[in-house]
Amino acid sequence: MDRIYRVGIDEVPKRLTLEENEHLRLTFIVMPGVSADIPFEIKIRKAGVNLEIFGLYLCPHSERVKFDVTVRHLVGGASSHQLFRGIVGGTARAEFDGLVYVAPDAQQTKALQENHSILLNDGAVVETHPQLEIYADDVQCSHGATTGYLNPDELFYLRSRGIPEVEARRLQMISFIAPVIAHLPEEMREQIISRL
Repeated sequence: MDRIYRVGIDEVPKRLTLEENEHLRLTFIVMPGVSADIPFEIKIRKAGVNLEIFGLYLCPHSERVKFDVTVRHLVGGASSHQLFRGIVGGTARAEFDGLVYVAPDAQQTKALQENHSILLNDGAVVETHPQLEIYADDVQCSHGATTGYLNPDELFYLRSRGIPEVEARRLQMISFIAPVIAHLPEEMREQIISRL
């Protein structure tokens, strides 16, 4: 099942519980001009659950966005994957607090948590706090985070092929968010890309 939440438009639930063999893909979209605090917790209570959480935040001005995401693996034999990507500019501030909790009896858990952000200028701020709290020993869990600027070598390459700088930067941003928007409906992808 796919659920897409446009923050500031759709009502975003604060808690969900997943039961046996459920497959759920959640996507959170924060468009330019939206400031929000998004607390969200999912409890995995049965084996066979496959959870995917995607997040995208575009904050080019003075927005304030905070994701506080907790995934609790309370039983074994389930998997979760989180991928959040953001582009932050102006004087905007974005924060990601993520926790993957694996209970003592949750053996055979697979969990991956990623948060990656691009800063468009020195006035933008991103804070990211990925966390793992693991009490089982037969698991495959990892987390990671990166924050940086658009790659100047990529920009040079695109410019050397005759692409104007503004369009080259836009292409870099599209490439960066592609893993998050790839599974969205085409019309929604086009709306997001048009705002870059």
